[in-house]
Amino acid sequence: MKKNTVKILFIGLLSALFFSSTFILNRYIAIEGGHWFWSATLRYIYMVLILIVGFTVFKGYDYFRNLMIDFFRNFLFWSFSGSIGFGIFYALICYVSDSSPAWVVATTWQFTIIASLIVLSFFGRKIPSSIYFSILIIFTGILVVNFAFINIENLQTQILNIFLMIIASFAYPIGNQLVWEHQNDKTSFEKVFLLSLGSFPFWIILSLIFDVGVPSSSQYTSIFVVAILSGIMATSLFLYARSKAQNSSQIALIDATQSTEVIFTLTIEMIFLSVIVPSSMMMSGILCVIVGMLLLAYYNKLH
Repeated sequence: MKKNTVKILFIGLLSALFFSSTFILNRYIAIEGGHWFWSATLRYIYMVLILIVGFTVFKGYDYFRNLMIDFFRNFLFWSFSGSIGFGIFYALICYVSDSSPAWVVATTWQFTIIASLIVLSFFGRKIPSSIYFSILIIFTGILVVNFAFINIENLQTQILNIFLMIIASFAYPIGNQLVWEHQNDKTSFEKVFLLSLGSFPFWIILSLIFDVGVPSSSQYTSIFVVAILSGIMATSLFLYARSKAQNSSQIALIDATQSTEVIFTLTIEMIFLSVIVPSSMMMSGILCVIVGMLLLAYYNKLH
């Protein structure tokens, strides 16, 4: 396996571990009665504040000032990309977490692997046909998990949740790919900051549409942890790995590593939230998702 492929594979897996905190803590907040809007919005407020401090302390005020100049010079681009890639994506994940276990949300989220291929094709990137078999296996696993989880009492809610997760699965790679195509000279932390700041207009509009109230007391602490682990560390690692990808196959591999979020999320949720152990059918669906990711890695070993 090429050295670069091993490196980005490891970074992708590490980002998946940190990303899993999102699903766990969002579900915990939902159980405690916190509003999904604040679970989403507070994350990006914290991320922007943390990164401002980091840039100012480690890079200097002039560095931060130039970054803000760049943001306002390209305000429409960063607002559009941030609202799609961070805003729509995360608002829907938080909304769905209100009524679905964390591991089900994490599993369904893996549809983004398929969505990424469609997005890459839309941007004119060539996708080798040989990787579609592994993508089909991943998609089959997602369907099996959701089919096993759905019951007649919450059928309408779960169908809506699946639909919303599919939208979120497209929003995330669209936002990332826009940056990869047009602003790939930025560092990972710069991308995270500019996309987070660019999502603010979306959150303001959303607050005018929904009656969001005020954050619960536990949300402030929980979302701060999410902002650090998932918002800054995981996203920065993920975008860094993507920036080091040398072809579309490696981009697909990086996106596919996120399927391991299912394992991390399920394990942590079983330990700390006492979630019921998934049925054999559900576990077979999870296995399909993992096997699909491994096949993608094997394909990159051969190319």
